[in-house]
Amino acid sequence: PAEPVAIAGPVHFVGTRGLGVYLITTAEGHILINTAMQGSGPEIAASIRKLGFKPEDVRILLTNHGHVDHVAGHAHVVGLSHATVYSSAADVEVMQSGGTKDYFYGKVPAFRYDPVRVDKVLKSGDRIRLGGVELLALETPGHSNAAVTFVMDTEVDGRKLRFVFPDGTGVNPGYRLLKDPNYPGIADDYRRTFATLGALKPDIWLSSHTEYMDFDAKRAKANTDGVSAWIDPEGYRAFLSAQREAFDARIAAESKGVEGCRGN
Repeated sequence: PAEPVAIAGPVHFVGTRGLGVYLITTAEGHILINTAMQGSGPEIAASIRKLGFKPEDVRILLTNHGHVDHVAGHAHVVGLSHATVYSSAADVEVMQSGGTKDYFYGKVPAFRYDPVRVDKVLKSGDRIRLGGVELLALETPGHSNAAVTFVMDTEVDGRKLRFVFPDGTGVNPGYRLLKDPNYPGIADDYRRTFATLGALKPDIWLSSHTEYMDFDAKRAKANTDGVSAWIDPEGYRAFLSAQREAFDARIAAESKGVEGCRGN
């Protein structure tokens, strides 16, 4: 469990330790991004209530991608709220199978979760609207072939701010990018995703794994500095640079291995 916190404007953190779950509140109901691990649903609901809102008022349920650590609480939240569930096309079968249809983790029991029906399919350029809030969806595959990034522009205390909820950059242990790739075109997907994310200019960026964004330090700083503690465009650029370096290193290592095989 982790303490919930108001971040800026309608955006709140209601996740668990290490995993980013974000509540965007409106007068017409709420949007929830991610639901963390299996069993996290009740904790997320309790965090929403602790902030003075009702989990039953969640109208739209989004996810960055359909891995167990980001969607395993979906079924619980839908049971409370009957929210409309969105995903990219590549995640529909995965989420509806409880993770068993995932191309990489599908056969690993620890990566399975309670299945949830997907009601609406997202593609790049789609806009999700509720109660005066609008999020832009951008497909950013790589880490998952179904990864989606969300962008939201809003005004907070008279200042226009851009929020980005980025996804798709991480290269997990065991991933194959060149020889016998996990899925066709995965390396090029990563490159396109880095280009897409690099073109965004967030004021505040909120990741699905909170260590990427130094969440605990920002939360502590917000006790004295308020919203400005979360504004971190430099951190976003540093995050992307580090992720790109890790990707390039994996490509270089795999390229060397492929060349070695060709020489034998």
